[in-house]
Amino acid sequence: MSTADTPTTDAPVLTERRDNVLLITLNRPQARNAVNLALAEGIAAALDDLDADPALAVGVLTGAGGGFSAGMDLKAFVTGERPWVGDRGFAGIVQRASSKPLIAAVEGFAVAGGFEVALACDLIVAAKGSKLGVPEVKRSLVAAGGALLRLPRRMPYGLAMELALTGDPITAERAYELGVVNRLAEPGAAVDAALELAATIARNGPLAVAATKAVLQRQFDWSEEEFWQRQGEIAGPVFGSEDAREGAVAFSEKREPVWKGR
Repeated sequence: MSTADTPTTDAPVLTERRDNVLLITLNRPQARNAVNLALAEGIAAALDDLDADPALAVGVLTGAGGGFSAGMDLKAFVTGERPWVGDRGFAGIVQRASSKPLIAAVEGFAVAGGFEVALACDLIVAAKGSKLGVPEVKRSLVAAGGALLRLPRRMPYGLAMELALTGDPITAERAYELGVVNRLAEPGAAVDAALELAATIARNGPLAVAATKAVLQRQFDWSEEEFWQRQGEIAGPVFGSEDAREGAVAFSEKREPVWKGR
């Protein structure tokens, strides 16, 4: 079993290395993994570790206790606590996640700020029957943690508008049909499916993966002319790297490449 199933400490966020993948677990199941300052700081620290360690290639973010996250801890919020961490923003992730690929593994529910945390990840794996949504308007609040930015980029505009204005959730199956969820898993198997996806990504050249993610993320603000220029700036060094040569040689020699990250 993973730490997502059997948390062993009271820390608000747990981390576990699975080969070159970092499994990050939100560990406040008694509060439906609601985001308070301690949990936000734990996520931010885990993302710092993921990016700083060259032995780690991909992160998987999940929740303990059969649910991903119910969003901001409103009890903490009304006491004046604000779960923002530096330039990473709410939950230590929504304004700046990791530079390395990050996969959300959702069980049960990811709602309000919890869905926004999942949307801050690059890919989402969700268990069938899970509920996803931004119900903030039902409480006279605004989904200000990135959902209004990211939902229209991941699903048709009209459907994003409906989801945000009604506050009603959708199932993981419907989110998969819309392209918001990348892969569906059986209930209880989201982490395993996410780790499988992470392993597929981690087998690729780390420089190429980083450059590819950077281009995909940043290109929304570029004109077509800027795209070619900026893509060249990001991708150019990859083509001249030792890893690029190793990839070509390994292909010709019909063997697995050995990446050095340079």
